[in-house]
Amino acid sequence: MLRDLKLSHIVSGAVAVLVGYTGSVAIVFQAIEAVGATQAQASSWMLALGLGMGITCLILSLRYRMPILTAWSTPGAALLAVSLDEVSLDQAIGAFVFCGLLLTLTGVTGWFAALSRLIPDGLASAMLAGILFQFGLSAFTALETDTALVAIMGVTFLLGRRLLPRYTIPAVLAVGTLWCTATGAFGDISRLDLTLARPEFVMPAFSLQVLIGIGLPLFVVTMSSQNMPGVVALRTAGYQPPVSASLTVTGVATLLLAPFGGYAFNLAAITAAICAGPEADDNPDTRYLAGVMTGIVYILVGLGGATVISLFLIAPKALIATVAGLALLSTIGNSLAAALGEARGREAALITFMTTVSGISFWGIGAPFWALVLGLAVNHLLSPPSTPTPAAGADPANRADNSPPDKVEVGDPPLDDRRFPRQTP
Repeated sequence: MLRDLKLSHIVSGAVAVLVGYTGSVAIVFQAIEAVGATQAQASSWMLALGLGMGITCLILSLRYRMPILTAWSTPGAALLAVSLDEVSLDQAIGAFVFCGLLLTLTGVTGWFAALSRLIPDGLASAMLAGILFQFGLSAFTALETDTALVAIMGVTFLLGRRLLPRYTIPAVLAVGTLWCTATGAFGDISRLDLTLARPEFVMPAFSLQVLIGIGLPLFVVTMSSQNMPGVVALRTAGYQPPVSASLTVTGVATLLLAPFGGYAFNLAAITAAICAGPEADDNPDTRYLAGVMTGIVYILVGLGGATVISLFLIAPKALIATVAGLALLSTIGNSLAAALGEARGREAALITFMTTVSGISFWGIGAPFWALVLGLAVNHLLSPPSTPTPAAGADPANRADNSPPDKVEVGDPPLDDRRFPRQTP
């Protein structure tokens, strides 16, 4: 293995970690704040997330000789940030364990294809857009409180999208950090913690309301907006990933690390594309080494979780809000386009989106769950499923509506890319 290792593998792995962290760590930090975790517990979250991603990357990449990258659930973190305000930490941990159990069962049983059809893509995309909406909005509301900082980060975002789209968010974070350093906007530097992060175990508590209102939506958004695009990203690069095995590994990792803050792990999409392309290696057979290097870097960064958290504690809130909001703009746009792109089911998707944004809660169960309930009901009433009978001898894979076959087994040839909108890692 070492004789095949190239500098491009190391660079691709480091870039993948950089993109993964700078694109969404601010959202994870907001989720940590929402649940009221202490600084030690917050450091444990970052340690668990870093170790979880690193170990699963190493296991899957080495076992299957593919650049199979994993990530924390970014939309899952956004869901937690808007749903955990009145939830105790031990109940939140219980929801994480429940989500890990569902992910594991999905992998072990091979239910992935069936579950992907249970909730229409448009409704899942609409719920995701509704969850992320407040984060996108925060990048603009912060303009009123810290105009200069947000404006220069906004200009950097536009230039980056035009010139260096892959590195736009890292550039935005770098420019924002330099501006805050130059203007003295950072807080007390003495609070910077350079020690290694330590695990903090929290005994999970199980509340039916929290399991339904947070654990179930966390599973849904992780499956629909992370695992599905992750599979598509690898298949587009020419690989046939072991879907069930990958879901099992990430599900078990979630189960084991949930009490320490590892709320949900899944297949990565954008960061996987970085390591699965020719930039990582001209030879597809040795690109898995980029996945291995990604895992090693994730573990190292996870061990420095205390430093990551302390950096966010001294950073201006406008910096964090703007990075998170700008990082999610493309995801919000893609989700809305997927939700509202076709006239059939548009009303159901719109109701799902607006219900999620409303933040309503009944019996302690949050808006994302009710959004799916209302969306599914409206979709059933206005767009009942049709089951046309194919002509005798017709190939079911060659339908007039270009829909996939009724039965899709894990490990079959690539699923239709159009069913899975590409999202952030």
